[in-house]
Amino acid sequence: MIDKDLQILQLAISKLREGFSSFPDSLTDQNAEPIEAALLKVATRLQDNYPYFQPQYAGQMLKPPQAVARLAYMLALYINPNNHALDGGRASSEMEKEVVAGIASMFGWNEHLGHLTSGGTMANLEALWVAGKLHPGKITLASEFAHYTHERISAVLGQAFKKVECDENGHMDLQKLESLLQSGQIGTVVVTMGTTGLGAVDPLVAILALQQKYDFRIHVDAAYGGYFMLADQLSAYARTQFDAIHRADSIVIDPHKHGLQPYGCGCIIFKDPEVGRFYKHDSPYTYFSSAELHLGEISLECSRAGASAVGLWATMEVFPLERRGEFADSLDLCLAAAAKLYNLIRAEDQFLTLVQPELDILVWAPKGDCMSVISQRSKDIFQQAAQKNVHLALINYPVQLLGKHWDGISRDQDYVTCLRSCLMKPEHLDYVDELWMLVKSLNSQY
Repeated sequence: MIDKDLQILQLAISKLREGFSSFPDSLTDQNAEPIEAALLKVATRLQDNYPYFQPQYAGQMLKPPQAVARLAYMLALYINPNNHALDGGRASSEMEKEVVAGIASMFGWNEHLGHLTSGGTMANLEALWVAGKLHPGKITLASEFAHYTHERISAVLGQAFKKVECDENGHMDLQKLESLLQSGQIGTVVVTMGTTGLGAVDPLVAILALQQKYDFRIHVDAAYGGYFMLADQLSAYARTQFDAIHRADSIVIDPHKHGLQPYGCGCIIFKDPEVGRFYKHDSPYTYFSSAELHLGEISLECSRAGASAVGLWATMEVFPLERRGEFADSLDLCLAAAAKLYNLIRAEDQFLTLVQPELDILVWAPKGDCMSVISQRSKDIFQQAAQKNVHLALINYPVQLLGKHWDGISRDQDYVTCLRSCLMKPEHLDYVDELWMLVKSLNSQY
């Protein structure tokens, strides 16, 4: 497969060179021997990694980029465009506008303002920065299971931030939320569509109803879960929440998670293009090549990799963002993998589950008579599975949020360490049985 990839890349490079045939090829003047030696050293050192691209890696949210994304990214590096000003990346800037429009359309927005970022952290920073401009001095809220980046970003921006407690399903607690809204001091509520710990989907529809009663912005952090907008196999609850995303004020999604892209590729989009006024700035030497919009004029980041836009554009050419398409079907396979593993665990008396997965993230634990014993057993299985080249993850979960089926287990500590898996590769569906047999065998020692 790698040989085929390189053949395709060579053809694409030849086509690229046609556009610059009147210029000398500077690459031919480079001494190949030290380059080869350095790359062989790099290849050897990169072997010191987990097999992220294999189904045996079922731990953190690391999904390998699709071949078309890798190849298009590599091809763009021969130009190395900078999507700040148009003269730094004419073609790639147009590609960026097209892919952002495609993402906005997936969420039901025809009008929008947005751009790609280096990742979800920067994308969320821009969302909260704009929110702070619109509601100066007010507080940002996010659930206790929301990504930690919101609290950190708020501190960087000098904006007040508070966490909202969650219920036993891992959702933002609506009663706790409304009690905070009653103060009149809340400017923005971050609604997470796929928490990174549990994959839980916050109750967006109910929060939208609260927005009619109180004055606040809704920012949807769909960095992990956003592409599930296209999935068919969501639960009725999750489907209802995703279908309401278009009513939010801003959305973040990370193409470098479920969008098949290399790191780093995030995206921020705003419903109201008028928020672009907050970005307005001037440069004495940057924006003269065209009267058209330069992406640097609507971004807090300056230099940005045009290759990210090229990779995403090519991927969306091959895998359009459409319901029941090949890309959407691959997301449904991930949902099916999580559901399958959940049912296997529930059928086994020696394990406990937390919540039914709403996306493709699953958390469970081996049984024990107290939380400290469960925590240690989870850590043991995690380490022993890794020795067999099967890689899971761990999560510390608040004991106070455990469901009723954990009743009768001594709560001798505030957190319990559980096993966690992100089944975000379609191949995981066929691998779940083998994964489960290994975990069961490791637990049999107890």
